[in-house]
Amino acid sequence: MESIASISGYRYPNAELNLSHAYLLPALTEELALRGPSAPSRRLFDLGCGNGSVSARLANLGFEVNGVDPSGEGIRVANERYPDLVLRTGSAYDDLAALYGRFGILVSLEVVEHVYAPRKFAATAFDLLEPGGWAIISTPYHGYLKNVALAVSGKMDFHFTALWDHGHIKFWSRATLSRLLQEAGFRDVSFRRVGRIPAFAKSMIATARHP
Repeated sequence: MESIASISGYRYPNAELNLSHAYLLPALTEELALRGPSAPSRRLFDLGCGNGSVSARLANLGFEVNGVDPSGEGIRVANERYPDLVLRTGSAYDDLAALYGRFGILVSLEVVEHVYAPRKFAATAFDLLEPGGWAIISTPYHGYLKNVALAVSGKMDFHFTALWDHGHIKFWSRATLSRLLQEAGFRDVSFRRVGRIPAFAKSMIATARHP
């Protein structure tokens, strides 16, 4: 079986932000400003940190950032560009709390749609948080009206990324992602949609509290 480090569908030619961060980062910054003051610490874990570009921006906001990603290429690029950050190869399938401890905030952008075992992902996210900590998780938005629009426009095949090795394999709605997080023990789950108008949003951001 291929190692988890060898099956990332992403390539990281550099340590720069990508196009999705234009709408994800402003919303993430707002959520951090809202949730951060009530978090038990300024320690932040970036689950699926990729090339470290988001982790670096979060560190610039004053957070003590640790992160993991299954892409060896992404972590190599991140370590070269951001050597002061603790970014290592790993995934939600590892016992990350035992390796890194617990954090006041967990961030995971555009990751949960890629994982084969989402309940393990949610359990790992929960275990990484201190009591009272917040998870901020984004994923492509799927709503009934948007799905109809995709079908009518003929863009469903492109959107579902069937030919992208290890691409999007889970397509989350607010209802299903809420259930996933609540099953893991999270409380106070809420959502906001980002990118385009709400009905056709590109992504949704869930926030959830560790009780």
